[in-house]
Amino acid sequence: MLKNKSTLLNTLNKLCNNTLMETLGIEFIDISENEVVAKMPVTSKVHQPNGVLHGGASVALAESVGSAGTLMLTDGNNVQIRGIEIAANHVKSVKDGFVFAKGKMVHKGRTIQLWHIDILNEENELISFIKLTTITLRT
Repeated sequence: MLKNKSTLLNTLNKLCNNTLMETLGIEFIDISENEVVAKMPVTSKVHQPNGVLHGGASVALAESVGSAGTLMLTDGNNVQIRGIEIAANHVKSVKDGFVFAKGKMVHKGRTIQLWHIDILNEENELISFIKLTTITLRT
């Protein structure tokens, strides 16, 4: 389904309207055959009570990236993408700025897909290391 990059990014960002992705401020910024990149602002909306990025927000960002990447593998018709397993290791905290999720395809099956997603800060330091398994359901 990889079409014109700007058209595809625009489509992915429009799919975020009125969803958790819009609430968290997630924006898709780059896409290729095997990688999807999105950014999310780190503000009080995504903080834990102690003022640092909530791990759940990082996981939501990662699942958004992997699911978008899986959608890109299909024609977009008569499919639903679901995350079926996610595991995250949070290794560094961040208080402000932006974080970037860089998702890379590890396994590109017709039904099951495996993603490795790094969450990085603006200095390109690892914040979270995430593994996501998605399933493509034909409707």
